[in-house]
Parts: sequence; C-alpha cells; structure tokens
Amino acid sequence: MYRSMEQINKLKQYELGYHIRPPKGLLNDPNGLVQYKGVYHVFYQWNQTDTTHQSKSWGHMTTKDFIRWETHQPALEPVDWYDQDGCYSGSAIVFEEKLYLFYTGNVRDANGERKSYQCLAVSEDGIHFEKKGPVLEHPIKGYTAHVRDPKVWQGKDGNWWMVLGAQKEETLTGDALMYQSTNLIDWTLTGSLMDETLSLGYMWECPDVFKLDDKDVFAFSPQGLKAEGEKYNNIYQSGYFTGELVDNGKFVKDEQPFKELDYGFEFYAPQTFSDEVGRTILYGWVGVMEPEVEASVPTRKNGWLHALSIPREVKYENGKLIQYPIAETTHLREKNPVVIKSTQDERITLASLQQDILIEWGSASTDFVIHLRNEIEINYQAATKKLTVVRTNWLTNNKEERTTFLTNDLMELRLLMESSMVEMFLNKGEEAFTLRYFTTETNQSFSFEHLNEKVEKTITSYALRSFIVKNRS
Repeated sequence: MYRSMEQINKLKQYELGYHIRPPKGLLNDPNGLVQYKGVYHVFYQWNQTDTTHQSKSWGHMTTKDFIRWETHQPALEPVDWYDQDGCYSGSAIVFEEKLYLFYTGNVRDANGERKSYQCLAVSEDGIHFEKKGPVLEHPIKGYTAHVRDPKVWQGKDGNWWMVLGAQKEETLTGDALMYQSTNLIDWTLTGSLMDETLSLGYMWECPDVFKLDDKDVFAFSPQGLKAEGEKYNNIYQSGYFTGELVDNGKFVKDEQPFKELDYGFEFYAPQTFSDEVGRTILYGWVGVMEPEVEASVPTRKNGWLHALSIPREVKYENGKLIQYPIAETTHLREKNPVVIKSTQDERITLASLQQDILIEWGSASTDFVIHLRNEIEINYQAATKKLTVVRTNWLTNNKEERTTFLTNDLMELRLLMESSMVEMFLNKGEEAFTLRYFTTETNQSFSFEHLNEKVEKTITSYALRSFIVKNRS
C-alpha cells in the first residue's frame, strides 16, 4: 500500500526507539523476567491482533546487552482449556538447566464467570515451551476467583515459594497468598503473606518478594486506593513495603508505610529479577490509565499501544529503595554530547527526540522550571523539596500534574526522553516519574529557567540510539 511522506511521518510521530513496545496490538505487564544461559529474557502480555485487553499471549524478546535484541514467536498462547481466555501474568525461574514459566490461565464460562488456573510451561532452550497445564486451581475457600500473577523464587532452604495476588471474598479487599513446594509441581498453601490486616484497595496484582542486601521487599500493585493529597492519583498504583520474610513464609513489614514506586502517570505492574552478576533489575508497564483515556491514545491509529519502562537497577540505600537506569543504558549514548555549565537560564534545541539529559548541581538546586517541547513542565520548589510534573491530557486537553516531596536536597536530575515518553530520576533514583505524552508540535526544545536565586549547574545532553532489533522465529 502506497503511503505519502506525510503519512509516514505521522506513523513515526510517536515512535519509541529504546523502549520495548509491541510490533502491533496491545502490550501490558512485563512477565517472566530472567537471565538464562547468559541471555536476558523479557516476556510481556500481548494482544497480537487488537489494541484491547483481550486474548493475551506472552510476547518474547531476548538480549545479551540490552542494546541488540531478538524478537521471537510468542512463548505462550491462549489455546488450551485452562488458558483459553488469556495467558495472564507470571514469572520465570531457572532450575536444572531448564527455564520454567509460571502464569495464570484465565477462563470464562458461558455465563461470564471467571476461573483462574496457575499454570506451568517448561523449556530446554529458552525459546520453545511445553505447557504442563495447571499446578493450582482457584478460587479457594474465602477468596474470589481473582487470584493471579504467580511470582516464584527459591528459598534459602532450597524449597520453592510462590506468591499470588488475591481478593478476599467476604470483604472484597486485596491480599497476597503464599504457597510452598519442594518440586515446582505440588504446591501447599501456607496462608496470607502478611498477618497484619491492611486496607489497601480491593485487589492486589503482580506481587513480588525480593531481597536487597539485608532488607526484604514486598512490591505489589493495589487496585482501588483512594487519592490522598499528592498520593495515589492514578487509576491504579504500584508500591512496596520493606521488612523481613521469615522462615514460615510470612512477611513482617517494618515501620515504613506503603510507598509508591513511581510518581508519574502510567507506571504499573513492575516485576524484578536477579541477574548473574547479582543485580536486581526491574521493568514496569507504562500504560495503566482510565479506559476512555486509553481509547484515545494516538498510537492506536498506528496499530499498537503501550510500552515497557527501561530496565532499572534496584538497590536499598539509607532506608530507601533506589531505582536507576541500568548501566547498559549509557551504551545507547551517541558521542559528542552537548555540555553547558552556567548559572544562566538555558534553551537548547535537541538534536533528536531520543535524549539522555543529565542536570547536576555542585550545591543544592534552587527553584526552577524545565519545559520539554512546550508540552511537559517540571517545577521544583527548593524550600519544601517539592517537585511537580505537568502535562496535557490527550483526551481532555486539560493540564494535569503529579507531585512528590524529596527527602534530600535536589542534586541531580536525569531525563530519559523519547518522542512520546519520558522517564525521570531524581538524586540518582531517590524518586522516579514515568509518563506518556503526545504532541503534534515538531518542537524539539529544552529550556531551563531559574525562578529566583541562580546557582551553577551542568547540563549534559546525549542523543540516544535506538535498539537494534532482529526478528526471529
């Protein structure tokens, strides 16, 4: 089919070069993150034929360096009785040189009633998977059929643990269930992950338990939290508790309250994994939004919808979970960055819309405002350490904002930018903001304006290369 240059430019208008997005159709949760025989595997929820939340498969990409990627045929497809309405989210582990995928098989009967099956598939080469069918069936007594998203790991005693997001039947509130196994096939329910009764929404999705140094982390995505001032302003949230996972499979949280992982607009359903050098790496889905907003995302006209975040290394430092782009991200940088060291306001015309922009202060930042492409505003108030991001909602055309308050003075701000996505990290990962944006302007400007006292800063702007992607069956 012939396309004019104008049509081609429109197709590329919101393209993503270094974020994982589907070749067509709809992408959502990252799944099965793992390093297997030296290769990193990223799976994701994928509707291959439409931009709706139906008929989910597991898309599959691999890489050795996070720069060069191979796209494979879907690892899991909804073709069996136990997953016929979708191969839902799950995780991966390596055992005895084989790759195990655990996932939720979604089934709806003729009356629309849901059944959930926790299922297993196994591979000896990391590419071709043999389904083994269900290892668990739900619902169980006291819980609705909303039990899903198995995350599996091996405990220090060699036994296996599985945590599942769940919903209590009597109260219709969120929970997480723990199971234990000695062989990855037969699983025994040990009970709720936490003994403490919490009021955090009506469903807990995508639970994840992992260790950072001597601190255990329980990350999950509660649905149904009510907004509290600057907190919980998206349709659904993702956050975590810190504490200790004790030997009986109970998570005992410490004094830190539930903390959001990302203060932007679309970040959801994160999952972590550990690689062979001991890093904990996290991906999130950049796409959770109100249905009417999702329906108006401009890329639907181009046949695709949503993306994954860049991979972030997660650490625990000074009582906080820190997340920052993995080191390999810097390998996307082109040579000869633009470097400006000054106390003045600055305006830069960016060489491309794929940018890694680093701002560093020798002493604490004072008040400022940043504008990206006359579309995104980043406003900082030093007295209260308040940082606010403002964008235009593409459905309503109204301005909307998200805010957080830093613990420490702002010393560093890093922006990873594309034509329709921004990820921002403050103080080397003390806080993070992720967002989509869509503008028809061709503007490629970046501006920095002091709002009162001017202090010296260094702005370093790197153009970034796109992923190299090879399609492989």
